[in-house]
Formats: sequence, C-alpha cells, structure tokens
Amino acid sequence: MLVRIISAFCLSFLALQAVADVHTAHAIAMHGTPKYAAGFDHFDYVNPAAPKGGRLKLAEQGSFDSLNPFIAKGNAASEVSLTIDSLMSHAADEPFSLYGLVAETISWPDERNWVEFTLRSSARFHDGTPITAEDVKYTFALLMEKGSPLYKTQYANVAEVKVLAADRIRFNFYNGDDRELVLLVAQLPVLSKAYWSQHDFTATTLDAPLGSGPYRITQVDAGKSIVLQRVDDYWGKDLAVNKGRFNFDTVRYDYYRDSTVMLEALKAGEYDFRRENVSKQWATGYTGEAIDKGWLKKEQIRHSNPTGMQAFILNLRKPEFSDVRVRKALAYAFDFEWTNSQLFYNAYKRCYSFFTNSELASTGLPSADELALLEPLKADIPPSVFTEAFALPVTNGDGNNRAQLREAKKLLEEAGWKVVNNQLQNNAGQVLSFEFLLYDPAFERIVNPYIKSLQRLGIQASIRKVEISQYINRMREFNFDVMVATLPQSLSPGLEQIQYWHSSTADMQASRNYAGIKNPAVDALVQQVVKAISREELVTATRALDRVLLHNWFVIPQWYIDSHRIAYWDKFAQPAIAPKYDSDFGQALFTWWIDPEKLAQLPGKVQ
Repeated sequence: MLVRIISAFCLSFLALQAVADVHTAHAIAMHGTPKYAAGFDHFDYVNPAAPKGGRLKLAEQGSFDSLNPFIAKGNAASEVSLTIDSLMSHAADEPFSLYGLVAETISWPDERNWVEFTLRSSARFHDGTPITAEDVKYTFALLMEKGSPLYKTQYANVAEVKVLAADRIRFNFYNGDDRELVLLVAQLPVLSKAYWSQHDFTATTLDAPLGSGPYRITQVDAGKSIVLQRVDDYWGKDLAVNKGRFNFDTVRYDYYRDSTVMLEALKAGEYDFRRENVSKQWATGYTGEAIDKGWLKKEQIRHSNPTGMQAFILNLRKPEFSDVRVRKALAYAFDFEWTNSQLFYNAYKRCYSFFTNSELASTGLPSADELALLEPLKADIPPSVFTEAFALPVTNGDGNNRAQLREAKKLLEEAGWKVVNNQLQNNAGQVLSFEFLLYDPAFERIVNPYIKSLQRLGIQASIRKVEISQYINRMREFNFDVMVATLPQSLSPGLEQIQYWHSSTADMQASRNYAGIKNPAVDALVQQVVKAISREELVTATRALDRVLLHNWFVIPQWYIDSHRIAYWDKFAQPAIAPKYDSDFGQALFTWWIDPEKLAQLPGKVQ
C-alpha cells in the first residue's frame, strides 16, 4: 500500500512539474523576460492618443511586378506587409520580443520543442471571416510547399502542425536544439485558406490578396505606384501592440528608377518622407526654397541597430575566387579611406564585422570560451584566426595605396598568379577577369576607381549594369561575379544564419548564401549559434562564427553608418520617444501623425 502511495505521489509530482515547465503568456523574449507585462496598454514609443487622418506619400527606388511577397518569383512590393497580420508582433524597443497579435497567448515548454497559440476570437480577414487555426495550418503548409526556399530553411525543424481547436494550434519540433524557432513560428503571417484555395499561389499577381492588417491595397499602377487605405473597422486597432500606430488614412508609394530623380521629387513636394542612403546627396543635395524656408527638414538620428555587413560579395562558385589569398588581395586593392573622404564626405565608418555595431562583433583574439568552440574545428579554419586579430587594410586616403597594392601583388603571386603582357595570369594562362554587377548608377563612381586599382595589378575588371528586376533575378540564380549586397543582422541571430553561410544553402536558388560558402567549420559554428540557450552562449558562438567568416575573406567589407538620415516635409507630429531598435525607421514613421497646424503652413502641393 505504501509503495502505491509513493508511486502515486511521484506521478502527481511529475505531472505538476511538467505543467510548471510549460509557460503560457501574452509575450515571449528570445532571452530573458519581455519588457511589457500582461495587460500593458501600449508601447512606450507611441502616442496612444495620436489622431487618425491625412495622407502619407512615400517613394521607393526600382519597380515591382507582383503583390505576392511570399514566393521566389517576380519583384514583389514590400508594402503588402502592411495588409497581412502575423501571429505575434515585434516590439521595436527590445532586441527580440514578440507580443500577441492574431494570437492572444503563446505556450511553450522550457525545452522549446513545441509551441501552441490560442487565437483571438476577434481576429478577422478584411472580408469579415474569422482567422482560424485552420488558416494558420494552411499558411504554414503553403509556404513550405510553394513559398520561397527561405521558409523551408527557417522551418526545417518543424515536425508537425496540429489544429487542437478552432482557435488553438500547435507546432511540434523534431528537437529543441533551435531555441529561436518558437519565435520564428510566432512571426508567421496568416493567410486566408478560403482565398488562396481559389488562387494560384505560385504565380506573380497584381491583384491585391485578401488581407487582415491595418491597411488594404486600393490602387495599383503596375511598376509605378501603390495606394493603401487604412481599414476603419480593422479588427486589431485597439490592441496594445497597435495603439498609436498606423495613423494615416492613406499611404501612397511612388516608384522611381533613379535616386537623384527621387531627391528632386522630394524637394518638389511629390512625396513626404525620405531615408537618405547616398552621402553625397545628404551633404550637397538638400538645397532650395523648401530647405531655406524650413518646410523640408533634415535630421540625423543615432540608433542601436546591428548594421550587419555591406560588402562586395565574391561568388566562390567562380574558380578564380576559390583561393583565400586572391580574395584577400582584392580586399587590399580597395581604398576605403580615399573613397570615404573623396566620395562620401567622411560620412561612413568601415564595416569591421558581419555583426557590425553590436556586442556580437568579434574583436582582438578569441576568448577562452570561443577557443573551446574553435579548437575542435582547427583543420577547417584559417590559422590566422588563432594568432591574429582581424584587420582590414588602412590607407592614408590620398589615393596612393601603393603599400596595399604591394601586399596584394605578393598574395597573388603566392596563389600562382603573375603579370604577363599587363594581364594577371595563372600557370594555365587564364586571365583574372570579372564583372561588378550593379543596378544603381550611384555605385559606378565608387567601383570605377576600384577598377583602376585592380588594373594596376593586371586584373581585368568591368561593370555590368542591369535593371533592378534583372539584378534581383541574377542574385537569386547566383549569376554574377561580384555584386553589392547588405547582409543585415539582428541582435538575436539564429536560423537565418543558415541561409547566409551554411553549405546546405550554397546551391539553393534564392537563398542568401550569395557567396556560395561551403565550409565545415562555418557549418558547425552556425549550428552553435542556432542552439545557443543563453545570451552568453549566443554572443560567444556568434563572435566565433564572425572570426571564421572574416579570416576567410569571403567578402570585401564596405561601410556603415550608425544613424538614420531622414528628410521630411514639416507636416508631422511624433512621439517623444523613438524606438531603439528600428532598423529602417519604418516602425517610427508609422507612429507619426499629421499636425494640421503645421500642414497649413506648407505650400498647397504638399498639403
């Protein structure tokens, strides 16, 4: 009898322990505790009483031919994201925390090997139909089967999706190694099963799909403009995550082919707000009556976002880039200091890491904790990782980079390349030649001086300029020699690192492993990043990965800026606090609202 009592007690204790290990909450953080407690009223970086109304006119560079951003086909308009809600919503003043949107609560165990969501009964698509667990399951299956390859990588560890009730859904994982997966699933956009069952998900389309978000698309002029209308009866307008946001009645996006034309259009009042990415235009282009009279404002706002790596990406699928000494030589031929002073008005700093502007960036020599990860992989890691702090070449900025070119020449000779008849050739007589793939004319002034430095080494380089749609397609197909790209990062790197660096994605079209990296040590360190349990483990693994990537010279680092450069017509009011982790100022902009008094002071065209 006593044995039975003890056994019953033990079973009861284990059951209670199992329950205690499962968390059910309104929010979840990647590490630690979310900032905002249950029952919070609004985010700190909004004005919950912000008035609704007015119009916002924006501009984008390039073009679009689709309103389906979920497939690897066509050039989709990014504005579609404003029309479709996800299970949970990101807080822009925390590194990586999510709060309930379509999902009212989230449940997960300490092991993070499954996650459940309970949906809000009020959640609706724009046609008034409820958002159900069946829609969530259908969306997941649709993205995995027919969506961009990015989804297959991101959700590869999801073993099963089960509808538990009309408003409850569960995702079971193969294991709990990827602790970020709970949050990635929570960011799943929810599509309508009824709608997409009747439409071809694999096709590009200019028909606005059924959405559920704060805006709906009302006008489309293919490749030229999109107009969105705020949904008056939007189901989620009173939720804490949405209060004080999405205040404009209409939002119009006009597309321009050229950044210079875009700037002139801003000064002429054709649109209201611009994020400036060209330092020359920021330094010299903002002139004229609108600036002189204070109608058009310029601001530079510091941020705390990791800037990732902007770089010339070398396509390792090309045999000429297979030798690390060649890649390093190409980096030595790029004179950043001259470029920054002569072309950028010293506006930028050099990208020094794949996780620039964050604690995740490696510095100096590896720590003891990093060495514990690196030592077992020594055979596949450049020896310099263990003996040298990574350093980029530095010139005096006068355009005479002879010392760096001498070092480049030495590296090329070590790799078996020598100059014959003013051309760099290998022992087989192959000439070292390649193209820079560009779509933005502004980059030609940067690349042309670089090409001249390369020519001094006997390297035959040229520019291939294409339209942005062709550029995107060639990126997806890895059809380039050298291209310019930014590899963005968050404060909480995870599964997306597989898309950037892992061997499994090197030949996967539309992946972000643009360089085609296939390295066992990189693969192993990516897995260490993905399965990190604590913040300390994540930082250690990320720094170790960063070192190996840097010392392999897979890219030629360019530059970054740790502030937002914005210009806008002075018609807006804004909250007192800006979100700290707003990568492109998009979160902040949609907390602004129209100030009628300011608007009345502006020329009629802007009003």
